[in-house]
Amino acid sequence: MNLYPMALRLDGRRVLVVGGGAVATRRMPALLAAGARVEVVSPELTPALRGLADQGRLTWNERSFHPDDVRGAWLVQVAVDDPVAAAAVSAAAEEHQIFCVRADDRDAATAWTPAVTRHGEITVAVTDSGDRRRAIGVRDLVAGALESATAAEPMPAGVALVGSGPGDPELITVLGRRLLAAADVVVADRLVPGSLLGELRPDAEFVDAAKIPYGPSAAQEEINRILVDRAKAGKFVVRLKGGDPYVFGRGGEEAIACAEAGVPVRVVPGVTSAIAAPALAGIPVTQRGVAHEFTVVSGHVPPDSPASLVDWAALARMRGTVVVLMGLKNLKSITEALIRHGRDDATPAAVVQEGSTDAQRSLRTTLGAIAADVVEAGIRPPAVVVIGEVAAIVA
Repeated sequence: MNLYPMALRLDGRRVLVVGGGAVATRRMPALLAAGARVEVVSPELTPALRGLADQGRLTWNERSFHPDDVRGAWLVQVAVDDPVAAAAVSAAAEEHQIFCVRADDRDAATAWTPAVTRHGEITVAVTDSGDRRRAIGVRDLVAGALESATAAEPMPAGVALVGSGPGDPELITVLGRRLLAAADVVVADRLVPGSLLGELRPDAEFVDAAKIPYGPSAAQEEINRILVDRAKAGKFVVRLKGGDPYVFGRGGEEAIACAEAGVPVRVVPGVTSAIAAPALAGIPVTQRGVAHEFTVVSGHVPPDSPASLVDWAALARMRGTVVVLMGLKNLKSITEALIRHGRDDATPAAVVQEGSTDAQRSLRTTLGAIAADVVEAGIRPPAVVVIGEVAAIVA
């Protein structure tokens, strides 16, 4: 069968979807992203579709299909399992000369949904004559080629603050990896996955932020200066940071410095170790009926320091989960402060070292014993400390 390929402009145009199950749920995001005015006819909806209806993103007619439903539609999508009901919908669409997609029977449809990949303003759709796996394979090959071509394209001058995730190079976002491949300059932290740096362009300048020879404040000033200097020289700069740029990553300071210098900044969030490391050790930071809140605090300043901004007394009174980052050095004083302010020393506690990497280790203990147990076990930074009842859960 020879097909006539076409791209539909559905923005503001009515699309009828018959059926409210899993197939309709899968098809819905693309329709809404195209700006279609979607109406769903179905006695029931999946929770996901019901949520979209409650948000006003689609119109739900809570009933069975009637042939008059197709009137005024630019496209009809049939997403029901009953072949008799599906045939009735496509017959009504045929009578009104409206293209109809059939999830249950492609041969009875007048339109097919292709395998699609999107890269920026480029959309590639691959059709097939029934061999869906082949179409998907071709789509994926094209997607890989587009990704490589996009990475080779020059980016406008500016700075991207990119979170690389907790340590596993595969946990960086797709956008983060794409921007990294296009960078003229990369300024990286010591916690960045090393294998990501091996993927940089051969001509990219690499600045190891961990080796800038200044004290902490002066080093940050020098990092800010490098970001602004390179961007103003017409370079696309990626500031690659472990975890998320804004979770104790000083990304906010860097964004402000760039903004004050008139340098455009974009932020690419990353997976923070505060959630990822416990999860990979089998510890959910929240659990229904156990913890309704979790608090992430920095432990790089001891509780009795005038520089500490943490209300340790308030944390001790909370019943939820406390996640401490950068806290191994001050773990003894942190646990003592929590116990002194009322947290039970028998509260479950855990520490996860180098979460998501081959060196990941975890230790489960109690609040009163964790400081000594960490020393005895030889746990070293970077490590995430979890305090609360969830630390006793083995997921």
